[in-house]
Amino acid sequence: MLVAALVVAGCGGQDPAPSIPVGATAEPESQLVAHLYAAALRFYGNPAHVTTEEDPLGRLDSGETRVAPGFTGRLLQRFDPDTPARSDVQVYRRLLSVLPEGVAAGDYTTSAEDKPAVAITEKTADSWDAADVTALLRRCGDVAVGAVDGTAPPSRIGTCTLPAAREFPDDATMFASLRAGEIDVAWTTTAAPDVPSEVVVLSDRTSLIRAENLVPLYRRNELTESQVLALNEVAGVLDTGSLADMRREVAEGTDPGLVAGQWLDAHPLGVGN
Repeated sequence: MLVAALVVAGCGGQDPAPSIPVGATAEPESQLVAHLYAAALRFYGNPAHVTTEEDPLGRLDSGETRVAPGFTGRLLQRFDPDTPARSDVQVYRRLLSVLPEGVAAGDYTTSAEDKPAVAITEKTADSWDAADVTALLRRCGDVAVGAVDGTAPPSRIGTCTLPAAREFPDDATMFASLRAGEIDVAWTTTAAPDVPSEVVVLSDRTSLIRAENLVPLYRRNELTESQVLALNEVAGVLDTGSLADMRREVAEGTDPGLVAGQWLDAHPLGVGN
């Protein structure tokens, strides 16, 4: 009878918490950041897993996914493509105001971004006396521009409408063309893992290019307060250099989940925040 009572008592215990699905596309960077947020949830004891979807935002809107991280500017482009917002604060605030009903945004990573960036050779930087993208405005229509096929760099910087970009099959070919003087400007991103050390990436101190900071979107009222706090903790520890390093590891073939987990082990959440 005692054994039977213990069995009945055991069967009456609470069911384990369901695993939280974190949506991502098959693109490597999307996989990486999804695994980063899933690892953050697990860090605080919440079961979580990454699901690969063609449209994670659509599945978040329909309630089939609970979390879908992304970059603020790209998200804003989807929900409000005509907005003039460019700085990180402007983009984030505008994004909050146009999210679909039932979807909320956590804290964005103020120190981690992956936005379009302009790369030039050291020789060009010396010739232009340039360290910032504003130098490009003075040469608006007189530069040859390159971009990797399949990317969508800005066609305008401030009041400047740039010439159409020459497309290259990959970054290596584009940067080789830049070094050879066949193009003057190469579009990359601030967290790109493969920018050659001998090129100069121009800063954007006046936010001429729209901000792209990492942010977690989630189903409103479907996560606990502690789960939302776990997502927000990422904003306190991630920076652009770390994002670039992790992207490089993934590009070299390391599993995104392993990369995210190892980085979080080395940068535990809640420490010093």
